Amino acid sequence: MTFQVIGIQFGVSESTANSTFHYWLPLLRDLLPSSLLEQVKKNDTDYETVQEILTDYELIIDSYEQVRERPGHNKEQEKYYSGKACKHTFKTQMAILPNSRDIVDVVAGEPGPKHDINLFRENRDNFHPKQRFKGDLAYQGEDLIDTPIKKPKNGKLTVEQKQQNKKFLSKRVLVEHRIRSVKIFRVVQERFRLKPQKYEQVILTVCGLVRLRIKALILPNVINLSASG
Repeated sequence: MTFQVIGIQFGVSESTANSTFHYWLPLLRDLLPSSLLEQVKKNDTDYETVQEILTDYELIIDSYEQVRERPGHNKEQEKYYSGKACKHTFKTQMAILPNSRDIVDVVAGEPGPKHDINLFRENRDNFHPKQRFKGDLAYQGEDLIDTPIKKPKNGKLTVEQKQQNKKFLSKRVLVEHRIRSVKIFRVVQERFRLKPQKYEQVILTVCGLVRLRIKALILPNVINLSASG
């Protein structure tokens, strides 16, 4: 969606829509932490406390790609071209509480072709060393992440293995639901047409707005996660 279209929808000029967006974006980004870990990172004690509490949970981790404008330079085109999407994309990774009550961590603006497992490993230090996760088959090979049982080459899964996978995938629906709540925003679901340098700021701001909507910004409730099981 262009600022011209936004201006028409709200009865203002294209330049007014543009300036209003860029006025509020940094303010909202500063006011609304995109994740639980970002919310507490300025206080070392709170950060370490939350990290430790989170080890009682198996966090659900996943990523998604969003189409971006084609980069101008050849090296950038190659860097961001996703064979999966057959387009140039950004990748965002999210870690979610198992009950989807909060976004624990967000990494946004990475090149779409980057493997999920590599993206996870690059940002592993955001969590406690003992933190466990659940992820899809893209994360297979990482000891800290439980993944579904992969079908053996030229073989089949047993009935028990299929049941285990079904149970596993039912829990992953929650992270998909939380990602959908982010993708409700058209700036996330459509081709990203703003400057590439704005992508991370925009996505993290959207995550902050989602956390505000689901009432996840009240720190005392967040720190007392263990009280709710």
